[in-house]
Amino acid sequence: MTDKPRIVVTVGADGQVRAETVDIVGERCLDYIAVLEDLIGGQVRQSAFTDDYHRQTQATQERNVNRDVDPA
Repeated sequence: MTDKPRIVVTVGADGQVRAETVDIVGERCLDYIAVLEDLIGGQVRQSAFTDDYHRQTQATQERNVNRDVDPA
């Protein structure tokens, strides 16, 4: 992760607003749902986890495994 965390917001011709977090890893991205709802004055209708969410989850699991192993 070398880029700064950001949110990309797209407004379609029909007025539908889409937002995607970029380089915000793990569950931290969920904190931005309420912020986005406040900004657009609406509610999230649909959401999905990005690759960044799963990337942090895997890194956390790998660190936990490494902590359980005694050094040789």
